Amino acid sequence: MPTPPAPPPFPDGPPPPEGGDACPGSLRPHTADDGLLVRVRIPGGVLTARQAQVAADAAERLGDGTLHLTSRGNVQLRGLRSEGVRELAGLLTAAGLLPSARHERVRNVVASPLSGRDGRGHRDVRPWLRELDALLCASNSAPELSGRFLFALDDGRGDVLALRPDVTLLASPAGDAVLYVAETAAARVPAAEAPRAALLAAETFLAAARECAARTWRVTELPGGPGALARALPRRLRDAGLAAAPPPAPRTAPPAAPPAAPPAPGVVPGAGPDGPVTLSVHAPFGALSTARWRALVEAARLGDADELTLTPWRGVLVPGLPRARAEEAAARLAAAGLVTDPASPWPGVGACVGRPGCAKALADVRADAAAALPAAAPAAGGASGAGGLPVYWSGCARRCGHPRGEHVDVLATDDGYRVTAPDGRTVHLPAPAAGGAPPPDRTAAALAAARAGTRATGGSATGTATR
Repeated sequence: MPTPPAPPPFPDGPPPPEGGDACPGSLRPHTADDGLLVRVRIPGGVLTARQAQVAADAAERLGDGTLHLTSRGNVQLRGLRSEGVRELAGLLTAAGLLPSARHERVRNVVASPLSGRDGRGHRDVRPWLRELDALLCASNSAPELSGRFLFALDDGRGDVLALRPDVTLLASPAGDAVLYVAETAAARVPAAEAPRAALLAAETFLAAARECAARTWRVTELPGGPGALARALPRRLRDAGLAAAPPPAPRTAPPAAPPAAPPAPGVVPGAGPDGPVTLSVHAPFGALSTARWRALVEAARLGDADELTLTPWRGVLVPGLPRARAEEAAARLAAAGLVTDPASPWPGVGACVGRPGCAKALADVRADAAAALPAAAPAAGGASGAGGLPVYWSGCARRCGHPRGEHVDVLATDDGYRVTAPDGRTVHLPAPAAGGAPPPDRTAAALAAARAGTRATGGSATGTATR
């Protein structure tokens, strides 16, 4: 095998020195129990088929052979060695996935994944996505943002606004955009100026954060919350030459319409009866072997978009397919072990990496969650599982990757699992005396009770929630 070329020099200079928050990036790996972990930011989750192929090749040759989707539509590679990180940077740069070393950790942008594809929403936000990413990479102050800071571009359906980003552009029926900081509406701005307004909001946050005595990485961490920032923004936008107007009432999210649900697995109709459709695929636990990832790449090449969209709900969209090809691709992907059935309970189940990948984990939570799934499946209620509430399994109290909003919390402890419902009711499931996980049917009963709002039997219940 020929030796890969050395990575090209970064035109904008080296990445910033380490410091601040500990979020990993493409150039700042995190040391895990199974090797080094890197996180590749994919703004809006949009990858060309060629870029996706590069990612698969890198995971296979440099990592553990699996691509891990995150709750922000990014990709993590695990099991790397130190010498592989530099080689990976060169591959990502050549593929256009690392346009700026200085900005690589702050390109955290989620966008309504079906925007412009299914005929819903008030506008196609994909042009906003391209412009905001370019503005971020050109900003001298943006590298000061934390790797946790999140932008969202919502086409009006409320799906990514519900993720509680730091700065959101919400498309409105009037054709303009409402600028949110956290869940507080700050201003209305013309659609053409919306990406610039989002960047100015982030830069205004940075100015406020510099004045704080404590480290402040998210808008909600500002003293007094986001209210002062929201009140200051209209003047800041007008001073920069933007036509900012007062926000609509009420100032607090969510918008008047309830948030749209994440795309369910299966074929999503397009904007017209005879136009292309989108195939929605779920990856259990967000883990994709290179074989499954390449099957997705081949599916993408059947359509006119030649791209994949990774969602913040650990799913993948294959857009631009003729309906017949979409159904053919769905069958192939299901045979490869991916989820394309809208009735599957899998999209309602998530878990951190657990053992053996994480030294802090107290259990192999993914294996235990998978074992409990068949017993729970008859009660499943669609994409969110029984009762409509997602379930998230955590290997330790850090709860890495847990979803926003209401969900059933399953926490590994020294002596079993603790299942906590959103209302605070907690059931303890002790591990068997011989070790291992509680029986799957008993776990499934506790989960069903937590989702449905009824008490399970066979465990100890308390009234204290673990958050």
